[in-house]
Amino acid sequence: MSAVADTLAPPAGARADWTIDQAWDRYGDAEHRVWTTLYERQRALLPGRACDAFLRGLDSLDLHRGGVPDFARINPELSRLTGWSVVAVPGLVPDAVFFDHLANRRFPSGQFIRDGGELDYLREPDIFHDVFGHVPMLTDPVFADYMQAYGQGGLRAVGLDRLHNLARLYWYTVEFGLLQTPAGLRIYGAGIVSSRAESVFALDDPSPNRLAFDLERVMRTPYRIDDFQQTYFVIPSLDALLDATLSDFGPLYDRLRVAADIPIEAVQPGEPAFTRGTQAYARGRAAAVQ
Repeated sequence: MSAVADTLAPPAGARADWTIDQAWDRYGDAEHRVWTTLYERQRALLPGRACDAFLRGLDSLDLHRGGVPDFARINPELSRLTGWSVVAVPGLVPDAVFFDHLANRRFPSGQFIRDGGELDYLREPDIFHDVFGHVPMLTDPVFADYMQAYGQGGLRAVGLDRLHNLARLYWYTVEFGLLQTPAGLRIYGAGIVSSRAESVFALDDPSPNRLAFDLERVMRTPYRIDDFQQTYFVIPSLDALLDATLSDFGPLYDRLRVAADIPIEAVQPGEPAFTRGTQAYARGRAAAVQ
């Protein structure tokens, strides 16, 4: 999810809505090779791990062709499928700008791609995370509607001072969500599908909790921004996720004003859990820095 930029004024060269030209013809061979390397690595890993909607989206948009995707090439098909488009932005954008783009079925994407020497290290989301990770799910009509509803809800949350709660919903669904399927748990979150290591950790490692999705529970749970997640939430279907977020959040926000956060590693008594994690990974990382 975007973070609030230092200023509400767009930087030089950006439009009032913070969009810029992608300038696809300025990508060099090295940048195209980085995209191809990352794409091929994840595409080989994700069958049997990513959900069907994500894999169908990859095929629909043909994100492998020509290296770094040209938004002018993929947007007509994306628009035909769900009415969405991808717009280039210079980096992190203010929350209100981010929500307005989502509410109008525009997904803001970074323009740069990571360096070939640091394929697994990112200081901020790049075009591979944004486009490979997020955009295939936007070809699914139900998830596309969820993202628009999230943007509309975000504009309201800013005014109600509940943005930190809503950010947790985005984090645990759009970025790090898991889906229950008859074949087992599958990934749909962009932060997982765009990461080789977390694509394995999220499904296979005994360390994290994997808990049944509950809207209020999610909004009371902090998250990790610097490492693998200690808890993942599992939705029963994309339709269920959309339904949960179409309700009026007003009464929920009232309860959240007086409710304490739930510790990131906790499993509540009686809470449905697919996995009660050992938390061994997180404890090991914490001990290593002491």
